[in-house]
Amino acid sequence: MKSTKAASRYAKALLELAIEQNSLEQVSADMRYLLEVNTETKDFQMLLSSPIVKSDKKLQIFGELFDQFEKLTTLFIHQVTKNGREYMLPEIAQSYERQLKAHKGIVPVTLITATALDNTTRSNIIAKIQNAVKGQLEIHEQIDESLIGGFIVRMDDKQVDASVINQFNNLKQRLTN
Repeated sequence: MKSTKAASRYAKALLELAIEQNSLEQVSADMRYLLEVNTETKDFQMLLSSPIVKSDKKLQIFGELFDQFEKLTTLFIHQVTKNGREYMLPEIAQSYERQLKAHKGIVPVTLITATALDNTTRSNIIAKIQNAVKGQLEIHEQIDESLIGGFIVRMDDKQVDASVINQFNNLKQRLTN
């Protein structure tokens, strides 16, 4: 939890600097690339968390890996590394992307259904969500056959569960109590 708060603070500082320097999109592209490298390369993950590799050597490696990065991003990574927090870079990148979306008024929504939705049903669900939310929706659809039917909508820390399995579970609870 502590690293999440620190990552959020670092991301906020980076976002504010990117706004100030008018480089939101470039820094965002850099953060997405950093996340991609972290996801795809186990060696990079080990490098970030290694106490054996000194920060000077890590900075040299980062310089070679991320030579195309925006100057602001490069300076930011150097500062985080000098502070001994390079292990948090992936978490900072994720937090930066969340905060950037919030800054732009984009609301990420996950729509989970038992089967693929037809266009009419999808449009109806999205219209209802849009009426309840300010901002532009970013819809991510997932299929989970265990729901049997219905759907689940997740937004930030909120969830609306209109699935058949949830209704069965609620009924089961009422009958056993």
